[in-house]
Amino acid sequence: MKKILLSFVFIFSAFTLSVAQEKFDESLAKKLGADEYGMKKYVIAFLYRGYRVNEYSEAERAEIQKGHMANITKLAEEGKMVLAGPFFGSEELRGLFFFSVATLDEAKVLTESDPAVKAGVLKMDLKEWYGSAALGMVVEISEKISKKGF
Repeated sequence: MKKILLSFVFIFSAFTLSVAQEKFDESLAKKLGADEYGMKKYVIAFLYRGYRVNEYSEAERAEIQKGHMANITKLAEEGKMVLAGPFFGSEELRGLFFFSVATLDEAKVLTESDPAVKAGVLKMDLKEWYGSAALGMVVEISEKISKKGF
């Protein structure tokens, strides 16, 4: 029985590897910076409510938000940001940025370029994360499915 089970495991593993090899796109993996598992390191910025939010009028915060959104678009166009979005229902934790950068220091420079961070409306906590290199396709796909832009 053990031999049959081992044979099955071997055949199943060989089949799975064969299917994976057939689907593997080397040029896409290279373009996205994928390792042999199809993964790569990102830096996630957790965006929190800043300490100076109440110092601004509603109109001033609206202008800061416009600058924040323009910064997101710029970073996405540069390939530095692959995903961003707000949270619902939380006053303190406001959103996430996924940066496609090699170091925390590089991500820190990018977060400091954000008008909302500069104004103290947002503050960010950076963490390294290992995930699918396919996240690098989010901006390209988003542009194809959004009527109003990224």
